[in-house]
Amino acid sequence: MPPNEPLETYHEKRQFQRTPEPYGEKEPTKDRPIYVIQKHDASHLHYDFRLEWGGVLKSWAVPKGPSTTPRTMRLAMLTEDHPIDYANFEGAIPEGNYGAGTVMVWDIGTYRNLRAEKQDHHESMEQSFNEGKIEVWLEGKKLKGGYALIRTKGMGGGGDDTRKWLLVKMKDEYAGKLADPEKTEPDSALTGRSLEQINRDAEEAAHASVAGKPAR
Repeated sequence: MPPNEPLETYHEKRQFQRTPEPYGEKEPTKDRPIYVIQKHDASHLHYDFRLEWGGVLKSWAVPKGPSTTPRTMRLAMLTEDHPIDYANFEGAIPEGNYGAGTVMVWDIGTYRNLRAEKQDHHESMEQSFNEGKIEVWLEGKKLKGGYALIRTKGMGGGGDDTRKWLLVKMKDEYAGKLADPEKTEPDSALTGRSLEQINRDAEEAAHASVAGKPAR
């Protein structure tokens, strides 16, 4: 059964007195909607692909990260909706919390709904999501061009098949231009920090807070 409120599942999974993650108070953007990929070093390193629509960030966990090669399909597991504030969240989620680990804003920018631009068949993001095929044009700091999210079934067996999607680079002038971006562009698109630096800064801030001193 789906949650009654868009962020109900997100809130249920978190204890906000114990995690620095945002509760969710930011209004939807008035210009182009947000696109963000966050690198998350939790129990397993993965990338969270997020698109803003409907007042939230729709989110998919991509274990191997995005590819810039059209023939490469990457598994993308649908997760709970996140608040728009989360797009700028960078920090460390303490042990004992859901998703414990370090979070980096690996790429950020805006996107266009390509299916809404088709002359013969205009579709909203919600319609595309319900049909199981999303096509967007990314304008990120690292990734640019067309990407498709395609819902699939039967991969790996068991579980909820409706959560399983594929993230695929579409054929355009940006295809293949940035080979293995998760390896060649490993650091934050917001601050230039590595995962190790983000974690170290979070630890210093926590220690300073306990000592009653401001962090550097």
